[in-house]
Amino acid sequence: MNKSDALKLLIDSRGKIDQIDDEIINLIIKRTSLAKDIATAKLVLGKDIHDAKREVYIQDKIKTLAKKKNINEVSLTNIMNILTDLNKNEQEKIFRR
Repeated sequence: MNKSDALKLLIDSRGKIDQIDDEIINLIIKRTSLAKDIATAKLVLGKDIHDAKREVYIQDKIKTLAKKKNINEVSLTNIMNILTDLNKNEQEKIFRR
């Protein structure tokens, strides 16, 4: 590979990453929007925002996926914890109304 090919590869790869980032952000928005439905259901059912059983399920799922997909488990767990926190924050907004 020469420098010209390497530069093209770099630019193309970064463009693909930018597209994937856009998709990830859209999926995060879609995922977070479901928190409103979940919070509404929890209010009607008299459930708390924090669901320890569900959180254990998610953590187990992350571990399994990390091993299956050969992704660093700690990093994947950190990402999922951020997503979970986003959802909980959205649910708390509904609970405060």
